[in-house]
Amino acid sequence: MAGLSVPQNPVFERIKVILTSELAIPILILMMLAMMILPMPPFLLDLLFTFNISLALIVLLASIYVERPLDFSVFPTMLLVATLLRLGLNIASTRIVLLEGHTGTDAAGQVIESFGDFVVGGNYAVGIVVFAILVIINFVVVTKGAGRISEVSARFTLDAMPGKQMAIDADLNAGMISQEEAQQRRAEVVQEADFYGSMDGASKFVRGDAIAGILILFINIIGGLAIGMLQHNMLFADAIENYTLLTIGDGLVAQVPSLLLSTAAAIIVTRESKSDDMGSKVYDQLFANPRTLMVSGGVIGVIGLIPGMPNFAFLLLAAVCFGAAYMVSRKLKAPKVKPEEQLQTTETQTEPPKELSWEDVVPVDLVGLEVGYRLIPLVDKSQGGQLMTRIKGVRKKLTQELGFLVPSVHIRDNLELNPNAYRITLHGVPVGESDIFPDRDLAINPGQVFGALQGVKGRDPAFGLEAVWIDPMQRDHAQTLGYTVVDTSTVVATHLSQILQAHAHELLGREETQQLLDNLSKTAPKLVEELVPNMLPLGVVQKVLQAMLEESVPIRDIRTIAETLAEHAPATQDPTLLGTFVREALARSIVQSIVGMEEEIPVITLDISLEHILQQSVQVSSEGGASLEPGLAEKLLSSLQDASQRQEMAGQVAVLLVSSIIRPMLAQFTKRTIPNLHVLSFNEIPDNKQIKVVSTVGQ
Repeated sequence: MAGLSVPQNPVFERIKVILTSELAIPILILMMLAMMILPMPPFLLDLLFTFNISLALIVLLASIYVERPLDFSVFPTMLLVATLLRLGLNIASTRIVLLEGHTGTDAAGQVIESFGDFVVGGNYAVGIVVFAILVIINFVVVTKGAGRISEVSARFTLDAMPGKQMAIDADLNAGMISQEEAQQRRAEVVQEADFYGSMDGASKFVRGDAIAGILILFINIIGGLAIGMLQHNMLFADAIENYTLLTIGDGLVAQVPSLLLSTAAAIIVTRESKSDDMGSKVYDQLFANPRTLMVSGGVIGVIGLIPGMPNFAFLLLAAVCFGAAYMVSRKLKAPKVKPEEQLQTTETQTEPPKELSWEDVVPVDLVGLEVGYRLIPLVDKSQGGQLMTRIKGVRKKLTQELGFLVPSVHIRDNLELNPNAYRITLHGVPVGESDIFPDRDLAINPGQVFGALQGVKGRDPAFGLEAVWIDPMQRDHAQTLGYTVVDTSTVVATHLSQILQAHAHELLGREETQQLLDNLSKTAPKLVEELVPNMLPLGVVQKVLQAMLEESVPIRDIRTIAETLAEHAPATQDPTLLGTFVREALARSIVQSIVGMEEEIPVITLDISLEHILQQSVQVSSEGGASLEPGLAEKLLSSLQDASQRQEMAGQVAVLLVSSIIRPMLAQFTKRTIPNLHVLSFNEIPDNKQIKVVSTVGQ
């Protein structure tokens, strides 16, 4: 029989799940109703009181060992159920105390008798004092403090929701997280707000329970005296002894789990929202500094030397403090190798010299990231660095958006940089750098905030917004004030994403172009075979694609691009003219990315005479680019800047609509000075869109 295994029946398993989880709360509610209506025998009261104390102890330990408050999101509901269960037990015990209290102190069961006799020594005066102290601790200290913290936490959590949502959107736009992760984090923000809001209300249950305990005590004593003396002809001394001891025992049985639940509520609301172990956190923060233990040991030792004091106890505890301080100091003084020493040690380990070869000619990195030695932990996964993961997310997002594989980023340390500095390079040439603080978070001012922060003032490296480097402990406070708070890895990854997106056309080489065509040949082999090299050289296709990327037009629809090139290649091989035809073929997606689903497009146009002058300038130029008279160019640029600013202040996208002949020239002319201005041609407006001229720029 030892080797016989019982088969798992799905029906029995389902019944087990229903009995253990789905029916647990309904059964408790039915128990509470039964206790309030039906008379309960003493032995059943003993079981229920023991269950009540056990439930409160389980909830307390769960609140201690849970890693973060949201992992115990059912706590407010458990608090309500446990409170109602305790009140139901009070009603049931009160019924038995008043009906059977004249028979002796064991009338309401052994649990109440033990708390009324053994715990307080059978002295009802001592019992009243002990009960009053428990109520004061529970009501005045624990419950009141926990209720206040719950109220403040709920208010701050609701105020911080917009800032947290903006931080999630920033991480999603920078490619650090996926859409699924963003949805999960948004759900956690909502869950956190709901949890602390529920805790604010649940704390009122605990406070009301403490008040109810006081009232039940006086009602039971007064009612017991009246029933015992008037109905059972008991003497006053016997009546007050029986009913008071029973009432005190009943009150203590109720107040002990009430105090445990109040403590659990206080622990939950005073914990950080981060995921950590409470025990290790307390140990690390309380005993991490040996000076604290040494000073405490010295003070306790001095007290222990005073005549008349319990010298042994004080001196023993002082010795324990000194011993703990010695052990902590030895642990802190253990030799640690600094990052710069590790780098120097690595460099000193030289190999025997060997003959030079072409392998020693190291090509420059297409995309590089150099970091100072204090930023090495950001890229070291063994030290908890998240930058490598963030960069992979950036590459994945940009690859999906742009339409070609973004090259990998080569990361290395550079001792010539400042310790807190990093530098981004393209083809070995620096294109961006900044100083950051790896032990701080960056609070970015999105345009409107409701207060100032203490920290190191700076700017967001990616977009130049005003920002403050703050302590991570101020993160929630900063989000409450409206700041967008990101960590250092996110700062670097966002800056890298912005640079790669701005220089995407420089990342598309002939190899990448050939890879795009090879992938297209799997679904459209005849198209690729006809296009390259029969109709167009690979270099011309590359220039057209680079022109699209330079104007922030994705090349995801490579089939449409190839079809357009194949259609117009017999007439011209000019990359600029071919790019115009490609833009017209991609007009729907280009306009969609600018104005979305809006049917009407507000546009800025040029005066007819000015546009005629620009067309003549383009036709005269043999290089295909216009050489404008300096005065006209300056005036045109100023007018376009003013019109673009008016559009942005009106909450609309700035779009300049011109003829297809001068569109490439004006797009290049305004690219750096007015980056938010979109230059479109009349042929790029889809048939389902309407044009609304909001302003006209003249000479």
